Formats: sequence, structure tokens, C-alpha cells
Amino acid sequence: MRRVRFAPSPTGPLHMGGVRTALYNYLFAKQDDGKFLIRIEDTDQTRTVSYAENYIFETLEWLGLIPDEGYIAEERKEYKQSNRKELYKQFVNKLLDSGAAYIAFDTPEELENIRELSNKRGKQWQYDSITRQYMRNSLTLPTDEVEKLLSSGTPHVVRLKLDRNEEVRFDDMIRGTVVFNTNNLDDKILFKSDGMPTYHLANVVDDHLMNITHVIRGEEWLPSTPIHVLLYKKLGLEEQMPKFAHLPLLLRPDGNGKLSKRDGEKYGFPVFPLQFTSENNVVVKGYKEIGFLPEAFINMLALLGWNPGTEQEIFSREELIQQFSINRISKSGAKFSYDKALWINHNHIKNSSSEYLFDYITKYFPIENLEKELFFRLIEVDKVRVNLLTEILEDYRSCIDYETNLNKEFYNLQIQKINKPIIENLIKKLKKLEETSLNGIDHFFKNFLNENNIKIGAIGLSLRALLMGKKSGPAISEIIYVLGKELTIKRLEKIYEI
Repeated sequence: MRRVRFAPSPTGPLHMGGVRTALYNYLFAKQDDGKFLIRIEDTDQTRTVSYAENYIFETLEWLGLIPDEGYIAEERKEYKQSNRKELYKQFVNKLLDSGAAYIAFDTPEELENIRELSNKRGKQWQYDSITRQYMRNSLTLPTDEVEKLLSSGTPHVVRLKLDRNEEVRFDDMIRGTVVFNTNNLDDKILFKSDGMPTYHLANVVDDHLMNITHVIRGEEWLPSTPIHVLLYKKLGLEEQMPKFAHLPLLLRPDGNGKLSKRDGEKYGFPVFPLQFTSENNVVVKGYKEIGFLPEAFINMLALLGWNPGTEQEIFSREELIQQFSINRISKSGAKFSYDKALWINHNHIKNSSSEYLFDYITKYFPIENLEKELFFRLIEVDKVRVNLLTEILEDYRSCIDYETNLNKEFYNLQIQKINKPIIENLIKKLKKLEETSLNGIDHFFKNFLNENNIKIGAIGLSLRALLMGKKSGPAISEIIYVLGKELTIKRLEKIYEI
């Protein structure tokens, strides 16, 4: 049975690239009746942000990507690395006892001075099989001095001891055979002076103890994988090592570089699933708040790196589970298009039932003084044309209280152009109208235009000004249907006040 995990670090709001990683893990597990786990990797306590953990869980809840383990409140502590500190020590001790790791006493200041000196000489320094011979560690210091330093509480770290010129090979499910040479790697820190494991050790130990069968993560973790492969070998766990798959980067719309957390402001679209308030008290919008359906957001992310091999682009969750395949994930980066994202959201809104949209919008966008029947009618007509749910809300505000929300410049201009006799005739006809279904009103309005020998362009903008106070929105017959006969007549009768 497949067992996969989403293992985010709570160092800030979850980026859409991280959500894609969660989605691919979820789809891969569900298509095989496998298990999808969540594990909070908070070993770097200095970078942990207080709100980030809740943000992660709220995002998964909004999207319906509910983990099978590590999600419910009773399990979260058990699946959080900072609560598992004691567990990692036995694995560190095993590596030390076998000679696969060593203790290093070099201070951060000493290491920084060496790096700066090397940089001035045009060389990049790393702590490796050659340089460790000249450093303060248990490989170079006498045993009694090491014991003395440890007993006196001297700060130290534990490093992985890499052999010189060893080839590390592993098969990546997306990239094929990948080869690294240890000459290009450094002796990674496994255990820090604060008593916390680093990402490398905790990641390998937890994946082993949680019986993870496949590790599906971002391309940025590819350089770390040879370290993890070596850890499995040195811990004697090579037979239980999971299969690896490294996802392509999400690229900026112009294709130049990775889509970063700062690109949202630059390009004018969100890069986060949910809204949050930054440390500078700036509210940063998310896809949920600007009006994306969760199904559309998932659909959009799925296509950023994965190709179904068909012309189909709009998918339900169930269709994604059925059709998703690691084999169809691209090696190259996926360029993000906000226009494509809007198109996908438009199609999901259009294809959703009005009942579902009504329930969803009223759940996530609380509306004061909600007139349910009017709002439902608006959803019926608006869902086939809008790209965002918030556009429906904007139209609703215009329908309910258009004087407060009207576009004054547009309104004043159109009021000057009103053909009063035509509007008065329309009022008279509306008062006699009995068929108030959408089809009935549409038929009525077309007949009205024909009978008066006028085109919609001659009165359309004036009617929009009177009925909604803004230029864009549903068709005129749809506005009449949404407002209802009585409210429509009431607003048209404002011509008598002009």
C-alpha cells in the first residue's frame, strides 16, 4: 500500500507550490487506496512563524485534501518533529558508534571567517572529507579532549562523515537515474547544538518510522537526496528506503525563474491559497478570498507540471484521482498563467449547480441582510459569465443597494441620455407582465425592443444605470429577472425624479 506524506515547514504562509506538492501526494495515494500523511517539520525553530501551522491545516481543509494521519487534533503532536526530539538521538548515536558521523566543535564565527577568507581567494569552502582534517572535531582532537569538551557542555554539532569520491546513485520516478559525487557534497550537520535534528536526519528517520513508501517533493530538495540515500545506507535501512520523485519548479509567467512568494505583488495575482496578515500588518489576499472555488484551484495546480495526455483541461477531484500519473509529470519547470487560472475557475463556476454556489458563497463570504431568493437568481444568471465568485458579490451589492455602490461617473452620464418615453412605456408593459421566469422576461424584453423598433444599444446603458448603477453585469433581461418585477419598476420610476 502506498504511504506518502506532505511535510511542510511552518516558516511562513504556505505557497501555492507547496499546495501542489500536497495535491500530487494526495492524488497518488488515493488512486491506490493508500494513505496520505501530514507531518510538520519544524526543526528550524529560529524560522518558525506562529500562525503558519494553522495556515497549513486551514488550507488543506479548504481544499478538501484531508490527510489520513497527522491531521486530527489528537494526532498533530505526534506528527510534529519538535515533539519527537528524543526519538532522533538513538539514530544519531548509532551513526556515531559506527563511525558514520562525528562531533564538531567549530563555532559559527570560526566557520564564517573561513568562508569569508575562501571567498576572497575566489574559492567556495565547504566542510568535507579534506577540510575536516583541519577543523576542531572528534576526528582530529584527542579522545580525552573530546570527552572534556562534551562534559563541560561545549556547544557542538554532529556531522555526517562522507567518504571521498563516492558516487551516489538513485532512481527518481520523474528524472530517471540521478548521480552525485561526494566530492561535491559537504559533511551535513545532522544534529544541532540546540538539541534539535536538522531536516536531513529528521526527514529520513521519520519517513522510516512512518513507513513512507514514496517521497514526492519539490525539485529544490533534489540536491539533498544523496545525503538522505547515504543516511539510509549508513543506518542499515537501505532496503526500506522509499522511492523518490522530484517535482518541477513553478515558474513565473515570463518563464524567468521560480515563482516566489514576492511575485504576487509584482505580477498582480495571489501566490498563496488563503489570505493572511504579514508581519508588517499588510493583508495579503489568497485565492479563496478573491473568489476561486477549491475545485478550480486544485484543477489549476494539477496541470502545472502534469499532463493528462488528452485535450481535457477541466477536471473534477474524482477525475484527477483516476487519471493522475507520476509518469506524466514533466521534468522541466511549469510556467504559471493567471489568465489560464481564471479560465479554469470560470468553467468550474459555470459547471457548478446554483445550489452549491449559494451554499459555498454564503459559507465563506458572510452577507449582511441576505435576500436569499434574489441572490439565488443572481447566481443563476451570473455563473455562466463570471471568472470569480467575488464578481457575483459585487453584482449583488449593486442589486440590493445600487445607490451606495453605483459608478457615479457612468450613472450621471447615462442619466443625461435617458429616453424617457421609452422607459415610461417599458414601465407600463412591465406592470402588465405575468410571466416572470427568466425565459418569460427574455421573451418579453425582445418583443418590447421589436415593438418599439429600437436596438438594445439605444437604451441598454441607460437601463443599466437605472437598475444597477454600473456598466458591466448581467444582460438587461437577466437584471430584471434577478431584481424581480416590483423592484425593477421601482428603480425605473426614478426617471420621474430626474
